[in-house]
Amino acid sequence: MNDASGETVVIKKYANRRLYNTKSSSYITLDHLAKMTRDGVDFKVLDAKSGADITHQILTQIIMEEETARGEQMLPVSFLRQLISMYGNSMQELVPHYLEASMDQFRANQNKLREAFESSLGNNPLAKLAQQNLAMFKAAASAFVPGLVDDDKPSTHDKAQDDELAQLRQQMAAMQAKLDKLGKD
Repeated sequence: MNDASGETVVIKKYANRRLYNTKSSSYITLDHLAKMTRDGVDFKVLDAKSGADITHQILTQIIMEEETARGEQMLPVSFLRQLISMYGNSMQELVPHYLEASMDQFRANQNKLREAFESSLGNNPLAKLAQQNLAMFKAAASAFVPGLVDDDKPSTHDKAQDDELAQLRQQMAAMQAKLDKLGKD
């Protein structure tokens, strides 16, 4: 993914280890690059002196900092050992493609799982009960404090819920009348 303008952002790395974002004309840190990565901004890092593309090196450095600084390691030791053992192996050329395809599949499954979870809430009786409870709470609140709930908004509940709300309003009004009567006595 590219930045909002569709361009790859060029970052220059100077000998003093400073990183310069040529798009924003500002110095940035590895944390900024990590955030850009999480936000899906495409960037490449060039050595300011030689012009060599050092994006891989910088991304690896970000991973190392994430693994050590945060205290939460994502890469298990066994995985790291297996990865290291693949260097120099005849299968080394296949590993990057395999890892990239595996990560793409993982992300696709993650999105499908999230969508399935969100759609299941719509069919979940507990979610529907929670919506009804919220509607009843709003009705009760509007009975005690008129104008608190905006009745001009389009309604999303059905006739049965409207009937229940009308009954609740009547009950709340009756209770309020009894309270008023008790207060006068």
